Amino acid sequence: MHVTLVHVTVKPDQVADFITASLANHRASIQESGNRRFDILQFPDEPTRFILYEAYASAEDAAAHKATAHYKTWREGVADMMATPREGIQWICHAP
Repeated sequence: MHVTLVHVTVKPDQVADFITASLANHRASIQESGNRRFDILQFPDEPTRFILYEAYASAEDAAAHKATAHYKTWREGVADMMATPREGIQWICHAP
């Protein structure tokens, strides 16, 4: 399984809008055939910090996700909400 942890810090006044946009991306992403998990995590002590946990069956499925309309809409929609550039770190998942 191919996992990407996307670290995001948003502007304080953009937190609610970021969550709304990310939930729309989540709902569409979990419908993709290669998607295994798509979580939106928010740090409780720093509400402007998020991690998107994206798990796909393969690296090809993860790449296909980035070609979808819903991903492109999310990426463009949240670009100005970010306090710093997002950072995606790829992992290989051995379990489950």
